[in-house]
Amino acid sequence: MSRLESLKIKIFADGVDLESIKALYANPLIKGFTTNPTLVRKAGISDYEAFGRDLLATIPDRPVSLEVFAEDFDGMIAQGRAIAGWGGNVNVKIPVTDPSGTFAGPVLKTLADAGVVLNVTALMTQAQVRAVAATLNPDVPAIVSVFAGRIADTGVDPVPVMRACREELAHLPKAELLWASPRELLNIFHAEEAGCGIITVLPDLLSKLGLIGKNLDEYSLETVRMFDRDAKAAGFTIRT
Repeated sequence: MSRLESLKIKIFADGVDLESIKALYANPLIKGFTTNPTLVRKAGISDYEAFGRDLLATIPDRPVSLEVFAEDFDGMIAQGRAIAGWGGNVNVKIPVTDPSGTFAGPVLKTLADAGVVLNVTALMTQAQVRAVAATLNPDVPAIVSVFAGRIADTGVDPVPVMRACREELAHLPKAELLWASPRELLNIFHAEEAGCGIITVLPDLLSKLGLIGKNLDEYSLETVRMFDRDAKAAGFTIRT
């Protein structure tokens, strides 16, 4: 069994391009899909609901996370209920706070108690995970997405943070910790070691999955040959 095949962590693909998603859907290593309003906007998509329904029609049998974007709690609850009705495999993404920084606990509790499968997103601290855990229904599945990559961007090692966050969810058997915003392929293994159940991975990193376990001497030679090929193609010379 290869190192990749022995992984217990679930890999979710992060993106919005339906053609790419269809290709990833054919890969049994990809266990689910996530999106966010920023990715949708960057893709030039203007009809969010039509996109969401198309995505769920494309992926009918694996988890798909779609996010609310209302700024007030009543709007977030209403949008969450609506999105939950788009498909039986949808996870409703709720930001941990509203744009003013107010904890979205009432939204999380209302939707979780209504049986909505949540993906609570944009968390970065153990305290936030603890607060979220207090709102979740232990009988309803949920994902708690901690942005480990952004934690690392601040110069903090995210692995101990993620381990501590996993402990905060230990009493919720149906809640899974998700390592969000990985910066390198190695983060998949970091996430598993930290006890995460899921990691989201963008297509540029997914394209590197074939490198796992690659012989490093062979990889070194390929790199040397790349430099040689590009130097020749550029016609570089040095007077000696």
